[in-house]
Amino acid sequence: MLRRTYLALTAATILGGATTAFAESGKDIVDTATEAGDFTTLLAAAEAAGLVETLKGDGPFTVFAPTDEAFAALPEGTVDTLLLPENKDQLTSILTYHVVPGKVMSGDLSDGMTAETVQGSEVTIGTEGGVTVNEANVVTADIEASNGVIHVIDGVIMPE
Repeated sequence: MLRRTYLALTAATILGGATTAFAESGKDIVDTATEAGDFTTLLAAAEAAGLVETLKGDGPFTVFAPTDEAFAALPEGTVDTLLLPENKDQLTSILTYHVVPGKVMSGDLSDGMTAETVQGSEVTIGTEGGVTVNEANVVTADIEASNGVIHVIDGVIMPE
């Protein structure tokens, strides 16, 4: 259940163009991502994994949200395969790897720090020459929602 919660958060993080006004208006991570319009793949994946309600929950969550373009850069057929019902556990693992418990703002990050994800593995943060999470660049940071924060990334990060 914890993994599903973080997967939902991951979906919410994909909100790219959202602003702190969403947090003030009470929009959660999922609603913020939906309104941004650049996270349809992430949201579909969260739905297939059964994580939407978790991501709409109390939180707080920090979601490193890949854009639709980031998902499109995966090898052909990867997303379609992950969305199959028989691959729900793998999809959930990938999505929850994009979620960290708590609300972590960009000002809280330091070069080389690690953070445990909802999936259970750690991600490594880099701050030299721009902020990265593993190999993905943070392209938009600190998009606040009522139940956490989204950092938009340009790649899908995979647990080992």
